[in-house]
Amino acid sequence: MDRISTTIVRLAYINVYGPVKLEIPTMKVGVVVFPGSNCDHDAWYAINENLGGHAEFIWHDSTDLSKVDAVILPGGFSYGDYLRCGAIARFSPIMGAVKKFAADGGLVAGFCNGFQILVEAGLLPGALLRNEHLQFVCREVTLRTETADSPFTSKLTKGGLLRMPVAHGDGRYFADDRTLDELEAEDRIAFRYVDNPNGALRDIAGILSRERNVLGMMPHPERAADPLMGSTDGLAILESMLASVPVFSK
Repeated sequence: MDRISTTIVRLAYINVYGPVKLEIPTMKVGVVVFPGSNCDHDAWYAINENLGGHAEFIWHDSTDLSKVDAVILPGGFSYGDYLRCGAIARFSPIMGAVKKFAADGGLVAGFCNGFQILVEAGLLPGALLRNEHLQFVCREVTLRTETADSPFTSKLTKGGLLRMPVAHGDGRYFADDRTLDELEAEDRIAFRYVDNPNGALRDIAGILSRERNVLGMMPHPERAADPLMGSTDGLAILESMLASVPVFSK
């Protein structure tokens, strides 16, 4: 589809459904780029073009997050997923800065491979294992919002359903019963699958850190942020994060 055709489709959508851009404060979001990241531009586009915010890329060998208000670890195949998904990326120089940023109260979101990196780095509990059917899954799924009490879900409704894609081979969330019970008791399960695509325990699709300022989820909200992609349900997650930055500031 050429640029003129794309514009016509956008205008037609807006005429029927209203404007796509949402009212949010202009906060700076750092999108970390690892060798092998492939959703970094999706996240950048969702923040800058779909939400009218301000996102900038941060290369993995940087150690400076002083100029951003929130951080996104995007999906992809960091370092080719060698050894184990996220196992090498956790040692990138930027991750030391991400850990400090989160410890100081900064907002950090990891989508797909970003979730895997957050778990490997110890910022979130549990593990992401090979899908139960041992096959790569790439399709749209339905999620249920389990909590609206977080800076990433504040503009969602508990129990509300969202449609967005997954694309992973190692997305099966696993943790011991004690950890799972703790996540339940502390209202730290952000999203559950309605149609579990990978065998994740308790249908878990996304979780929060104990301080609630770190989110990891396997589905891709940044790929459900434009009407041309078939769903804009991911925008509310990104908008919630940006709107919460003044409260959860570094």
